[in-house]
Amino acid sequence: MRKRVPIAVAVLALALGVAWVALRAPQAPEARFATLAGKSVSLADLRGKVVLVDFWAIDCEICLDEMPSLAENYRRFAPRGYEVVAVALASSHPNLVADFAQRRALPFPVALDLDGTVAQAFGDVQVTPTLVLLDRQGRVLRKWRGRTDWRELSATIEKALAS
Repeated sequence: MRKRVPIAVAVLALALGVAWVALRAPQAPEARFATLAGKSVSLADLRGKVVLVDFWAIDCEICLDEMPSLAENYRRFAPRGYEVVAVALASSHPNLVADFAQRRALPFPVALDLDGTVAQAFGDVQVTPTLVLLDRQGRVLRKWRGRTDWRELSATIEKALAS
């Protein structure tokens, strides 16, 4: 009996900790994306998946250099319920974005934020790259700005997919 009490307390503390984190995580905005494929996708459509929203620009060297890693992570995690939406900021010319996405055969949806409303909804994103990871309920788990630590991002995705 004595061994059960500490274990029960530990399990209860862990459950309360998980609930506390879940309650504190802010809900992502109800954003809608206009993709290069001509589709309209909303975050509500993606509920039930772990979603990475990648804000990038066609003139951002880091963004362009990181696209192969983004595609590799997508291919690795997509079968388990992971989605990426790459949102090109308003400063990116649509024809250049389309050409880049086609040449690189990007496997995930690429969206154009022509008027800046999506970037504004996510807290006025201006730094590229900015990545925002959402859990299956559409809550913001983590936000990264600048060069990506792919090991850390992959571990965070892995943890979110396991939840």
